[in-house]
This record gives sequence, structure tokens and C-alpha cells, in this order.
Amino acid sequence: MLTYNLMVVDSSLLDELSSDEVDRIFGALADATRRDILTRVLQHEQSVSHLAEGYAMSFAAVQKHVAVLERAALVTKQRRGREQIVHGSPESIKRAAKLLDRYEGIWRERVQMIDNILAED
Repeated sequence: MLTYNLMVVDSSLLDELSSDEVDRIFGALADATRRDILTRVLQHEQSVSHLAEGYAMSFAAVQKHVAVLERAALVTKQRRGREQIVHGSPESIKRAAKLLDRYEGIWRERVQMIDNILAED
């Protein structure tokens, strides 16, 4: 009789990112507006006021979205005169992608284990 146990994801997957950092990154990416802001500032830097022009929400609401992205280290802000310029952080995106790649690797290993079990019959 075969018993199949769920694989527990080892916390060593988070060698570059703490659990809190992972939560902040994926929490920030969970919102469509924040993903759109991130896409825009990865293409080229933009001021918060220019970003706000593109959304049917208040300047303060866009500022809050940018703050969430900043806490997740997905963007940085730089003051230029009266404006705050938002820059995307490709390195943080790469770190998140690396973590997702590791999870995909675990998933693929599990699929391969199932294929091996089925091939034994």
C-alpha cells in the first residue's frame, strides 16, 4: 500500500528573503493597481503625481499604493525638488522570481515522483 505525504516546504528556500519580506512582496503584487504602477515605473521612472494622473483615485490613494511597493522593496523613491520620483527595482523582481522558480522546482519534483509511482504498476 502506498502512502503519499504532502511535502513540507523547507524554510531554506528563503535564504535570500525573510518570511516577512516574502509576505510584503507578494502582498504588494496581489493588487492590480500596484502591479500596474510597478510595470509603469519599471519601464521608466515617474513622479507620484504623474502616476496619479493615470488612475481614477485620489493622489493620496496612489501614494499609499507606492508606499506598499516601497515597503516591499519593489520600488524606490527619490526626491527631486517638490516631486518624488519612483523607480522600479529589477533586483527585487529577480529575487521574487527566483523564489517562484524554487517553488516550481518542488512542484515538478512532486509530479515526477507521482509519475515514477504510476510507472511502477
